[in-house]
Amino acid sequence: MFTPDKNLVIMAGGASSRMKRSLADANLNEDLVQKALKVHKALIPLGKKKLPLLYYLLQHALQAGYQNIYLIVGEADTHFAQWHNALSQDDPLRKLTFFWVYQKIPAGYSMPLGTADALCQALTQYPLLQKQSFTVCNGDNLYDVESLRQLLASRTAPHALMGYDRAGLRFDQERIAKFAVIKTDAENYLTDIIEKPALTEIDAYADTQGILRVSMNIFSFSGNEIFPYLKDCPLHPERQEKELPTAVRNSLAEDPQSIRMFPIKTHLPDLTQAEDIQAFED
Repeated sequence: MFTPDKNLVIMAGGASSRMKRSLADANLNEDLVQKALKVHKALIPLGKKKLPLLYYLLQHALQAGYQNIYLIVGEADTHFAQWHNALSQDDPLRKLTFFWVYQKIPAGYSMPLGTADALCQALTQYPLLQKQSFTVCNGDNLYDVESLRQLLASRTAPHALMGYDRAGLRFDQERIAKFAVIKTDAENYLTDIIEKPALTEIDAYADTQGILRVSMNIFSFSGNEIFPYLKDCPLHPERQEKELPTAVRNSLAEDPQSIRMFPIKTHLPDLTQAEDIQAFED
């Protein structure tokens, strides 16, 4: 049996460009719009308590049993550290131990090189992660406590991911196509993962029961086994990013039945664009 370590890596280093582009047309008060323009979307104050999505995500991580948080941010970002430093000394999140990962942009590029690169930089900056295991997730999704806890449970495979039933996700088909869809065998081992599938092809990935499983980018990895695939992950020819699903697919090609899929049917709050903020305001 494989027992994961209590490490959570949160990828929050993206540019939030889609969110910022959509703010001009959002039905939000001007003060909130201005705040959202200045910070990463995971730090936008939400709802009546004016707490960012990151705060609620970390609350869930604490409740699920995580102890160490590796936060991947942009190489010049200061907002996340300022937010963390402003937490009161008696805030429950102070029970977590934070490590900062700064995703550097390579020479010749103007943007970060994607999720596989972000995770590779985390394991390079903190080599201990190469000898341990960890859960990795997005910083702009509010994963529930049970999903986070499930990925800490003992299992037979070195890696795992949550497979979201498309019927539980309150997103239209066009938005689903911006995520990754997955295929599994009869024992729920991952057999394929397809990043940003064509709209016309999505339904073809449903299983024998008609369930379409979606990856919402929450995985558990054994560091020493996934690191080579992160390091050698090729750039997508069009998007020019090193995408985590590509690294996962390459690892599967050499080690089938190494990634266990845990099924779940629930909605996952997301902060991709400005209209998503309104769901937290209501």
